[in-house]
Amino acid sequence: MGTSSKGAGDSADEVVQVGDVDMKVEVVVIPVSDVDAAKAFYGRLGWRLDVTPPGVVQFTPQGSACSVQFGANLSTATPGSAKGYLVVADLPTVRNAMIAAKVAVSEIFHPGPDGPVDGPDPDRRSYFSRASFSDPDGNEWMLQEVTRRLPGRIDPGEVSFSSSTDLASAMRRAKTAHGEHERRTGEADANWPDWYAQFIASEQSGQAAPQ
Repeated sequence: MGTSSKGAGDSADEVVQVGDVDMKVEVVVIPVSDVDAAKAFYGRLGWRLDVTPPGVVQFTPQGSACSVQFGANLSTATPGSAKGYLVVADLPTVRNAMIAAKVAVSEIFHPGPDGPVDGPDPDRRSYFSRASFSDPDGNEWMLQEVTRRLPGRIDPGEVSFSSSTDLASAMRRAKTAHGEHERRTGEADANWPDWYAQFIASEQSGQAAPQ
């Protein structure tokens, strides 16, 4: 009798392409030399300390679906060699909160034609305003202000917010944009809730904003 190479649930009529399978980034391991110092540092950031097996320390940033792990035997990389990006909706507010928590953060800067330029991006374009900080080992984190995603990054039918703070920031931006909309039209917009909703959804998905 021959043997079959099919696994449980396989079907001769079903071919699954790897591009159709969800793969969600769950954890990124960062190399550290002093686990206790790293644990104290990431605790000051307000990141959630998760329950883990012995020898593993895991923190999850507020609003993030991905966590970071470190431990004495989790990585052979050189401590301080990692670099990551953290997306925030209001960079000045986040930076001030981190400074209040005794975390050293660089001044805000934005890229220019000849290198970094001091201060936020003049037009507050998404992805341009940045600041950086490092953990005790020198692992670098780049704070990047993003309020409007590039088209194709977010499904326009799946608008969501990870915190009430981010939602409040989006509503404030919608209020400002709606005021400009009313000035353009020269009349008050009684249907402002729908306009706000369209603006917030378009901003997050990178679609054209309502006029």
